[in-house]
Amino acid sequence: MSAASIEDVHLTLAGKPILKGINLEVGEGEIAAVMGMSGSGKTTLLKCITGLLKPTAGRIIIGGTDIVPLNEHRLNEIRLRIGLVFQHAALFDSLTVYENVAFGLVHNRRLPSAEIRRIVRQRLAEVGMEGAEHLYPAQLSGGMQKRVGLARALAMEPAILCYDEPTSGLDPVIARTIDDLIVRTRDRTGATAIVVSHDISSILRIADRIAMIADGSIVACGTPGEIRASEDERVQAFLQAL
Repeated sequence: MSAASIEDVHLTLAGKPILKGINLEVGEGEIAAVMGMSGSGKTTLLKCITGLLKPTAGRIIIGGTDIVPLNEHRLNEIRLRIGLVFQHAALFDSLTVYENVAFGLVHNRRLPSAEIRRIVRQRLAEVGMEGAEHLYPAQLSGGMQKRVGLARALAMEPAILCYDEPTSGLDPVIARTIDDLIVRTRDRTGATAIVVSHDISSILRIADRIAMIADGSIVACGTPGEIRASEDERVQAFLQAL
């Protein structure tokens, strides 16, 4: 069963075609990766999946609902099912770690404060950030900020977790830790993961299935083994960067 279905999605911005007929099925509980060079359209596709951008044409079906024609109110209801871990964590600088993780719960769930505290502490423990509740983002390393960003997304119990360049800017050891955390999170929660990245080694390590975008189109899709064996010159040229 599909967690997300992208059907013939096109997007044109300022008269320039960015996405050119994207078709992609993401299965429930799958770690699906979208890879490609900078400017290929992969982050734009992720923004369409999360409802941050509206395609020019095509359908994006999340949980059986096509989100493309929805108004903002209905779209916000669907967004509660989707967690987004931003490339640069996108934490609120003026809020503590606790307040950042609790933000979505406070604004979107009618829960007692004691229940919010329990959820926040549980999610921080799951990403190895227990005891950091009182710290501010400026006091955290890049890897720690990404962990807090994941805890914030997990607090809302999403059915789909989207990661935008999760290992970008991290040293290899911390990047490996984030990779392991993505896999453990999927295994523990069963949430589908969609990972957008140009980090080839990371993608090949964690993904069940990989799609490669080049110039706004998907040029290959398959398991890591199938991608490695692809005869498409664009895929092989990208893999040579390993």
